[in-house]
Amino acid sequence: MAQEQGGRDQEQGAGAQLARLLRHWWEAGSSSGGTRPTQQALAARLGVDQTTLSRYLNPKHTSTAPLRVVEALHAQLRAPAAELDRARALCRAALRENSGRRAVGGGGEPAAATDVTDGSGEPVGAREPVGFRATADPADPADPADPADPADPVAPYGPGGGRGSGADRPRSRWHLHVLVWAAVVVAFAAGVLVHERFAVQDRRAATADGAAGGEGAVAASEAPHQWPLLVMGEQDQFTPARALQNLLNAHGYEVRADGFFGEDTRDAVMAFQRKRGLAPDGKVGKHTWPELVKEVKPGSGTFEVRAAQELLNNVGQGGTVVSGEFTAVTAEDLRFFQSTQDLPVTGRVDVDTWLALLVAQRPPAGAPAYQRPPSPLPSVSVSASA
Repeated sequence: MAQEQGGRDQEQGAGAQLARLLRHWWEAGSSSGGTRPTQQALAARLGVDQTTLSRYLNPKHTSTAPLRVVEALHAQLRAPAAELDRARALCRAALRENSGRRAVGGGGEPAAATDVTDGSGEPVGAREPVGFRATADPADPADPADPADPADPVAPYGPGGGRGSGADRPRSRWHLHVLVWAAVVVAFAAGVLVHERFAVQDRRAATADGAAGGEGAVAASEAPHQWPLLVMGEQDQFTPARALQNLLNAHGYEVRADGFFGEDTRDAVMAFQRKRGLAPDGKVGKHTWPELVKEVKPGSGTFEVRAAQELLNNVGQGGTVVSGEFTAVTAEDLRFFQSTQDLPVTGRVDVDTWLALLVAQRPPAGAPAYQRPPSPLPSVSVSASA
């Protein structure tokens, strides 16, 4: 049986092998509840639509799943650790296969594809088709056909110092074009790798600075998103407001975490701002959020953990239990969210993860189940007897 499987793998391309492996993970996988997740639920966790995920998992088609999705599927389905390296190798090989098909599929025109990657298995660039003239271009007066033209600096020298034949000129230009394009591709790939490495180092440095900040505050780092602005109002501001109120409670200010930004919440915000040397305007924006959030990890306080769980439960990747206790499931949900946001996958909530959680909030939902009041008892009318 193993020999037959190996024979099929050799006959099929890397994309088909990858699709069969991903399908096997899904069919054998189990969620935290002990049952295999539906494709709809799994697609929501991966951040793709169900049709796309079905195509990735269909062994009858060549899988084009990117490396990010392959790694996320491995984590979500708890596939054997030993199979991750094979899946990564198949993913890279499938990308090279697809790149090669695109290169030769342009109506018979010659094309050159590149195997240069950025370290994640996905191509960082492709060389454009380069055509070379075997004869001089009659429309270009600067390119006469005469190989003996002394004004032509490109014509090569033959043996003995004389001018070579005209057939050698296009070959020299072919070599020149190949060298130029190869240098451009290599320089681009090197730039991508250097940029990614420095970006990761900057994020780690920002997290380390926040951990040394005192009173649990996490220092702000440079991020492409904007902190949301919350102000006092009569309407229910839902999950972001409840996260704000839980964080205020974590700093010792007693407010009800009901999602309504009323006067009590505004007064607590102003008191916090005065304590931190901020303008006490009662508004929570780009200056107040970074001071207010705390690093959340195993052993953190109930209020800050609940604030993080509230936000994590409303980003569309599946339910996260809002208990105020930092559990292994909470850490797993955080790691998956961080992987979808290109953040360091630490399983802890630092300043960048707080910002990403706030920005990723889905449309408002009603109050969570644990905050809904119980149904009122039916009233009993007692009529006084005359």
